Amino acid sequence: MIEKNIYQKLKSACEEAGYVKKGEKKAGMPFNPLLADDVKKVAMESLLKNGLYPVCNYTTEIKENFLMINCDMKIVNVDKPNEFIEINGSSGFGKLDKYGTGNGMTYAQKYAFLSALNLKTGIIDEDGYNAKPFTISKDKTFENGHKVNYPKDEPEEEKKIKPKLSIEQMANDWIDVLKKTATHSVSVGKFEQNLNPLRKEYINELQTIYTDLIQQQRIDTAYISLQKQITNRKK
Repeated sequence: MIEKNIYQKLKSACEEAGYVKKGEKKAGMPFNPLLADDVKKVAMESLLKNGLYPVCNYTTEIKENFLMINCDMKIVNVDKPNEFIEINGSSGFGKLDKYGTGNGMTYAQKYAFLSALNLKTGIIDEDGYNAKPFTISKDKTFENGHKVNYPKDEPEEEKKIKPKLSIEQMANDWIDVLKKTATHSVSVGKFEQNLNPLRKEYINELQTIYTDLIQQQRIDTAYISLQKQITNRKK
């Protein structure tokens, strides 16, 4: 029997990996969540079966009000430990609290596994932008007895013309927000103060943008440039 090299093993692992079934929708969620534990279970079963073992190295970067966690995954050929493949650049983020680092690591590792094995997930719906709305009959309540508050229905005309933004378009919109806010900020400190409520308003878009390293880099570059402009105005 001819011994497989690491690329042949990874190919076999990809072909043999099962489908990752998404979790159940919970009340108020517009999409079925792709759970990290389910992704890891499918990936590890296939990797171990093919004599491969993943080792992760994490780096942490503190942003304005969240943690950015980068996961660099090394997949090692157990039969020849000097053979390995690296999956670099998978990232996730977490809040600045005691759970933030763990959440960011879990999120980043999930996408490293997805990238390594090209797992089948129906992932296009995960962020909810393309998912069908999750609705509950208005005469029902949650199981714990709490009533559901429903927003007013939008006119059909408005629903039809509402665009689905790409991550690049979301980044462009946020950069425009940064520029307008910087124009009306007399100092870097005031710039930060003015941005805080806007970050809450754009939280869903920002969370999506953070999954795209290229677009996030564009935003970081614009942010630093605007800070310098504000500082230079005062001189």
